[in-house]
Order: sequence, then structure tokens, then C-alpha cells
Amino acid sequence: MSLTDAQWARIEPLLPDRTPKRGGRWRDHRQVIDAIAFKYRTGTPWMDLPDHFGSWKGAHNRLRKWAADGTWEKVFTALLAQADDEGDLDWVVAVDSTVVRAHQHAAGARPKGASAGEPDDHALGRSRGGLTTKVHLAADSHCRPLAFVLTPGQAGDAPAFPEVTARLRVPRPIGRPRTTPEMVLADKAHSSRAIRALLRRRGIRAVIPQPIDQVAKRKRRGRSGGRPPAFDREAYKQRNTVERCINKLKQWRGLATRYDKTATIYLAGLHLAAIFIWSAR
Repeated sequence: MSLTDAQWARIEPLLPDRTPKRGGRWRDHRQVIDAIAFKYRTGTPWMDLPDHFGSWKGAHNRLRKWAADGTWEKVFTALLAQADDEGDLDWVVAVDSTVVRAHQHAAGARPKGASAGEPDDHALGRSRGGLTTKVHLAADSHCRPLAFVLTPGQAGDAPAFPEVTARLRVPRPIGRPRTTPEMVLADKAHSSRAIRALLRRRGIRAVIPQPIDQVAKRKRRGRSGGRPPAFDREAYKQRNTVERCINKLKQWRGLATRYDKTATIYLAGLHLAAIFIWSAR
């Protein structure tokens, strides 16, 4: 997968200058981004990158450097801001998660002394199925990602929900960034008093069904159980947008299976895929 001219025209102004603080000049940004995208799209090992992409070490180092200084996330956020400014960002947001199997190459990173922003467990969890990572994400109504949070694979969806919504932060030309969706759609795993209260405080309409056990508990309590939370069945039909967004991301074989040892690098891969999606709008 290579960037089209239209995609490159959107991305190029958002990238760092090609002259680093020390040394000579960086290799052409477009060639390096195409090399990294090829690696994640196909799941090929770094050393097996085709020769026309140049040195695989240079591409890998650029991926690590831009993951550490936040460049990938900054470019992703800037593309969201462009779409919002042009009226092409829908603030009906769906939230869900997906479990990603971690390859044996993803194991072995140091549990201690992780870099800034890197969790000690590297967002890797162990279960009977092996090592896994869970990707929590939000998507707009056009199946495009808006925010990512990584946790170990055994983690629940509800505890990660506040962090996912906190990462919804789209800068605007004037004033503060927008952080508040009009509506949030989520499945039964996100049905909790804490989540509903959080959305209510922020003035966000919640469309979250109640699981059967919560309904039964409320009914057993009679009047003290309170009224059932409002639920719009018609609006809930749009929740599949986040599932379709997950399908888009998992077309990238290096994201459908995690090969990266650190959560920081794997998250950079997710941001890269999101950059391709948003720059192609």
C-alpha cells in the first residue's frame, strides 16, 4: 500500500522538517511512510522489506522516533481537525473493543524501565489462548477511527471507557478543542451507572442497552429500582460503524496480529492506519 498524491498532499505539511536537530537530512518522508505501511499492511518482518524501500533500519528508526515524540498521533489529530473544520466529521460516536492475538515476537520486552507513556505490562495479557492485547476505540458514523486505548487482552471494556472518551479531543481554529460528542453508542458491556453518569454530566446522549441481569435486578427492587434508562433502538442500529471500523483496521495484517514488543510502537501502527483512512476521505 502506497500513499496516493492526494493523500500525500494532506499529510506532507503536517510532518516534521526533513532536517533533524543533529546530523544531515532524513530520507524522504514519503518513501519511509510507504515502507512502514507496507510492513503493517502485509505483516512482513522488517528485514524482509523490499529493496526499493531502502534500509529497513531507517524505516524502523523513524517509526520508533515518531512514536516516542508523538508525531504519528499529532498527524492523526491534525487530520481529524481538518475534517471537522470542513464539516466532514460526524459527532455521533460508537465505542467498542477488539482482542488482538500477540505473536511470540511481541513477548520479551523489559517489564521495568519502560519509556514515558509505556505501561510496564506493554498492554499484553495472558490467557488460555496465549498473549493478547485489547484495542478500545471510538469511531464516527463513517467507520473512521477517532481514538485508541490499549489494555491487556483480559481487561474489561467498561473501565477503559472514560479514557477512550477522554482521548476524543479535536482542535479547532478558534477556541478550545471539541471533546463532546452529540451521542455515544456502546454495547451492553458498557452498561454501568458510572458510565451513564459520566455521559450525563458532560451532556452527552447515551445509547447503551441494559443486559438482562441488570434489568432483572432493577425489577426485583420495585419502585426503589428506579426508572429504566432511556434507550433509542433506532439510533442503536448505527453502532455497527465501530465494528466496521475494526474490520478496516484488521485488513492490516500487522495490526490484526501484534508483532510489536511495546504498546507505544503498536499504537503508532494503529495511528498510521488511521492516517491512511482519514487522508483518503
